[in-house]
Amino acid sequence: MVDPLTTRRILHRALFAGIAAVILFLHLLPLSSGAGGIPGPDLMLALTLAWVLRRPDYVPALLIVAVFLLEDLMYMRPPGLWPLIVLLGTELLRAREQGLRDLPHVLELAVVGGLMVAMLIARRLVLALVMIEQPPLGMELLRLLVTLAAYPLVVVASRLALGLRRAAPGEVDALGHRL
Repeated sequence: MVDPLTTRRILHRALFAGIAAVILFLHLLPLSSGAGGIPGPDLMLALTLAWVLRRPDYVPALLIVAVFLLEDLMYMRPPGLWPLIVLLGTELLRAREQGLRDLPHVLELAVVGGLMVAMLIARRLVLALVMIEQPPLGMELLRLLVTLAAYPLVVVASRLALGLRRAAPGEVDALGHRL
């Protein structure tokens, strides 16, 4: 018989993949009113960072890479670069999750914002190095700010709608491993 923790973990992984599929589908719909304006937030990045900081065991590295690689292929971006950068950023957060667990929300937002800026700089540097045309810096910075503004909403929605919360300091799984 499968223990409840493993079942919950598998269900949350499937839920993450389902949410990613819905976000990808909605971005592919022709709903924009025209060129210009404020770009929409990168909800997939905000969701991934929020879930990795809350429950890193629900979002394994392979699932993150698969979701962002599919996103690269669907948006016709250079495949593999953004998934690699997101993987490095999420693994950095995953390694420091216990230290970041007790941070107030404002400091968590500052850490996530710093990570997003570092990820943007890394992507722009690699694309400049291989001389691939890039979107304007102003639009990317504006999208970063909109994503950062949407991050608290993603955290609240994940908590209220999906019941995703941080692991308690002494919480253990069925085998006695710390979460």
